[in-house]
Formats: sequence, C-alpha cells, structure tokens
Amino acid sequence: MGNREDLLASAARCLQEKGYGRTTARDIATGAGVSLAAIGYHYGSKDALLVEALVEAMGKWGDSVGAALSTATEVDDPRERFVRAWNAVRDSFAEHRGLWTVQFELLAQLDHLPGLPERLAAAQKAGRLGLAALFQGKAEVADTPEELARGIFYQSLLLGQAAQWLISPELAPSGEQYLLGLSLVSDDVLGGAKG
Repeated sequence: MGNREDLLASAARCLQEKGYGRTTARDIATGAGVSLAAIGYHYGSKDALLVEALVEAMGKWGDSVGAALSTATEVDDPRERFVRAWNAVRDSFAEHRGLWTVQFELLAQLDHLPGLPERLAAAQKAGRLGLAALFQGKAEVADTPEELARGIFYQSLLLGQAAQWLISPELAPSGEQYLLGLSLVSDDVLGGAKG
C-alpha cells in the first residue's frame, strides 16, 4: 500500500478504536507510519480523511451484511426472509460497533464540520438504494421513486435498530418484532384506508 491507502486504513482503525472526536491527526499518521503533512497532502484535512474512512467502512459493512443476507434471500417465504434479514442486520452490529458509534457521534458534529453534511447526504441516496437492493436480494435497483421510498423505509428501521442496539443490545428489535410491528402498523394505516 502507498501512503494514501495507509492513512485510510489507519483512520479506519482509529475510528473503530477511539471514535471521531478522540482521534488526532498524530494518531492517524503514527498508525500509518507517515508524517503529519501526508494527511494534508493526500486528503486536505484530518476531517476529510476521517469522513472518507467512514464512507469506506460503511461500504464494507454493506458487503458483510449483504453476505449475511444472501442466506435470507434463499428462503421462499417473504415473511421469513424479512425476519432473517433483520436478525442478520442486528447481529452485524457486534462486529461493527465502532462504526455505528462513530455515525451517531458525527450527527452531533454536523454543524461544526464543513463539507460533512454534503458528503453524508451524497452517500445517503446511494445507501438507500443499496438497502433497497439488499433486502430484495438484488445486486442493485433502479433509481426510481419507489425504490428510494423502499430504501428510506429500510434506512429508518436500520438507524432505529442500530441506536437501540447501542443503548442495550439485548433490547434491540428482532426480525420477528419488526415483522409484527409492520403487520400491525399496516393494518392500522392501510386497513383503515379501505373502510
């Protein structure tokens, strides 16, 4: 690897181990075995490097969840697929705890980090489409209002499940609980609309 890649790998480790706010430029440079100036040269700033590391880590999380979901998509029953998929997502949090902690930490920093809201917003649409594809067992989906709406729904459930898992892993919603909730809310909203 070159200095650029070494810095990115070091930043990803620092995010996992120390979080965003406690990671210093020196931590990253030392971990990469390069000078502090290399951060500015390759990424412009420590914050830009950390955001890049976070976006890459989210991609890796998506890949690992995609692999876990591949077993769920082999099931014919859509309800069982839904349950297995959400249980796989919940189980992924243990391996990627630092990633999720950092994301919630960054939400409080959005107003203080120039460029971060725009970078995360740009990644958000791709994330929504990615989730829509993952939960349907597809490699990708078209950028349509329907697929974005599906992705928004899944993203909202995902962020809620992650937050609840960080607070108390044993109380994080299971796939069975999500399925029951979905059924009840669908009856409340759509069942009432039919009458």
